[in-house]
Amino acid sequence: MSLLARFSTFALVVFTTSGVMAAPTVYVPLGSANEITIIDAATGEKVGAIGGLVNPHGLAVTADGKLLVVGSNQERVAAQGKVPPKPEGMSEAEHLSHHKMPATGAASSIGLSHIDIIDVLSKKRLQRVEVKGAVHHNLVTPDGRYGISTHTSTGSISVIDLKTYKLIKTVSTGPMPNYAVISGDGKHIYVSNVGNGTISEIDTATWIVTRNLIAGKAPEHLAISPDGSKLYVNNVGDGTVAVIALKTGKVTQIYSVGKSPHGISLSDDGKTLFVASKAGNKLVTLDLATGEQQSVSLSPAPYHVTTIRGTGKLYVSSRKLPKIWVVDQKTLAVLGEIKTKGFGHQMAVVD
Repeated sequence: MSLLARFSTFALVVFTTSGVMAAPTVYVPLGSANEITIIDAATGEKVGAIGGLVNPHGLAVTADGKLLVVGSNQERVAAQGKVPPKPEGMSEAEHLSHHKMPATGAASSIGLSHIDIIDVLSKKRLQRVEVKGAVHHNLVTPDGRYGISTHTSTGSISVIDLKTYKLIKTVSTGPMPNYAVISGDGKHIYVSNVGNGTISEIDTATWIVTRNLIAGKAPEHLAISPDGSKLYVNNVGDGTVAVIALKTGKVTQIYSVGKSPHGISLSDDGKTLFVASKAGNKLVTLDLATGEQQSVSLSPAPYHVTTIRGTGKLYVSSRKLPKIWVVDQKTLAVLGEIKTKGFGHQMAVVD
């Protein structure tokens, strides 16, 4: 069923230099704009920015809200210069093949990128850590000790110690790892592998892949249930969301949600799943108890989706226009729009 929403559009352009901000605060990496915009979710106003970045795409924040882990999606190769950003409408596989990125293991010719560790209060970079392969998405372990990044071109994730700011481990997963989530107890990380339709489960005590779970066609963004029992997987290749029971590692349910599902996020109570159908130009809600779906038109190309906990709002970026929709979680009414300098990627929220 489709829900009609009234669009109340506004453009907010307020910037301040204050280091203290009302909670929650949303940090949005803007890719080719080379900065992160900072938004006060209580008012919808932009209250600052962090510049001096290089194509920031992956973003995560420590649980205490003190550190941002920012991944650059721009590779550089000493002999060949920069690998250009992926054009709109081109798949990751096509992009990598056009630029002849090496297979996993060809370490000498893999492009280099970096991860910036940023102090939230001062907005200053504490360290820049060089890694192999462009960073796609990030996460931080619940205890704030490690930052994890996925590297599509290397078939691996990197692990950075956030106490020493050192790269301590590179873990091979599968072809074209895209997204990563972690269990609430911090014991297992789940990484989607676009290239072979699997999810790699990694033990954080040993940094060893313990299982590879079959997910579907080209799995990308992930969400994990609050109790850690289920994994929700956007399968871009066939427009579905797969539900995996993590105890058995088996797919228990598949939902068709529309073409090119991208962003995915759970409601505050964990009972509703929100999915952006990028090619379908809609935002879909899925009642996880009944399987009932509702949707609202969002055009063009709804992209990343982030639940702003405690506010009843969702932030949804567009892949074709530099803006973020503010959406009511329950009614799907569009409450407004926030204009940005570039396309919004993986958002992080500081409560």
